Amino acid sequence: MTKGNILIIDDEASICSSLKGILEDEGFLVKTAGSGEQGLELLKNQNVDLVLLDIWLPKASGIEILKTIKSMEESPQVVMISGHGTIETAVTATKLGAHDFLEKPLSLEKVILTVRNALRQKKLEEENLLLRERQRGRYYLIGESPSIQRLRKEIEMVAVSGGTVLIYGENGTGKELVARLIHQKSQRREKRFVEVNCSAVPDELMEMELFGYLKGAFPQATRDKKGKFLLAHEGSLFLDEVGDLSPKTQAGLLRAISERSFEPLGAVAPLPFEGRVMAATSKSLRDLVAKGRFREDLFFKLNLIPLTLPPLRERPEDIPLLIDHFLEHFAAEYGKKPKTMSPEAVDAFLRYVWPGNVSELMNVIERFVIMVPDDVIDSSHLTLLVETRELEYFSGFFEGREDRTLDKARDHFERRYIHGVLMKNGWDIARSASDLNIDEAKLREKIKTLNITFVS
Repeated sequence: MTKGNILIIDDEASICSSLKGILEDEGFLVKTAGSGEQGLELLKNQNVDLVLLDIWLPKASGIEILKTIKSMEESPQVVMISGHGTIETAVTATKLGAHDFLEKPLSLEKVILTVRNALRQKKLEEENLLLRERQRGRYYLIGESPSIQRLRKEIEMVAVSGGTVLIYGENGTGKELVARLIHQKSQRREKRFVEVNCSAVPDELMEMELFGYLKGAFPQATRDKKGKFLLAHEGSLFLDEVGDLSPKTQAGLLRAISERSFEPLGAVAPLPFEGRVMAATSKSLRDLVAKGRFREDLFFKLNLIPLTLPPLRERPEDIPLLIDHFLEHFAAEYGKKPKTMSPEAVDAFLRYVWPGNVSELMNVIERFVIMVPDDVIDSSHLTLLVETRELEYFSGFFEGREDRTLDKARDHFERRYIHGVLMKNGWDIARSASDLNIDEAKLREKIKTLNITFVS
């Protein structure tokens, strides 16, 4: 893999040629453009890390081209080049976002040093973004259960390959986390990890989100938009909830994966795609195929390397480890003294079924860190959030509601009441059923039908 992609924009062919030779000898991938307009056209269809931009260009000046580059959705670093530079021009370029300024005649050592510094700065900015996400506790596979240990080994094996990966798992099990771990351990780790939530983008916009479009492709297209495929070129593209894609988008996705190319809306030729595709689903794609709602040929393409994430209820031995991890993490995030959890409270967490899996557990711990003033979270605190939510419920139930039927009111009250009893008893089903004077099977049925969760 190259050290970085560089675009040289200069109307002097000799400058372009000499700079190109110097930088290619250093291991960079270099393209050249003889005008600002040609350079902007190249930037539409390629991922560029650094632009070496001459200030004095025919037609639009380098300053105008710099403004356009910095207004792009994904803008590269820019180093300005001039044979007639002034302090005023350099200050203007810096204010507009230029990283540095080179004066002609160019010094070989100065060019290489400036290029390396600019690329190092870009890498640091990207790593800072990644670090901020990591600090949210999202990129750690916590647990020592057999299923998690097996998953770690599978991630190591999958990462070194380039095949498509399909990650199965319930909501909240950590499908995106696994995809990011695969990317971080692969040879593509220096390139982008690009995520698309297929269930969050409307069907009519999904193809434009994936493949992008050019200015003027339709009346509302007032500027170019890079699609996720272009952004993930040479990196990793993660398609979350891929089962929610429309048949039309499925066809376009299949073509892009099969042909290793894609065509933005309004383009006259396809663009290459050398990235890795990973997808995830909380649904059974085989069932969707059987129902005619998912293409079988696309399923086979995506399912080359399947990975299955276990739900939290199937690895209860990991719950204490997750509790400790998130208690420490959120205490640091909110600047609070680290808390611990009593054995009785941990037992309640172990008995709970966690329909929202790790995501739900993380949210619950975050709430306790924020709301519990004591150093130890014990069983008495488990009702703290319940009482608050019940008061909110009763005070607002009769205000501006259109569904205030007796059945609705009964369901709301029953859900809250059962939840309060469960929390009081540390989610002990047998004891709660006894307090409610119903059998355990009936209580489990109520929990399911009323969708009672830990923080209902």
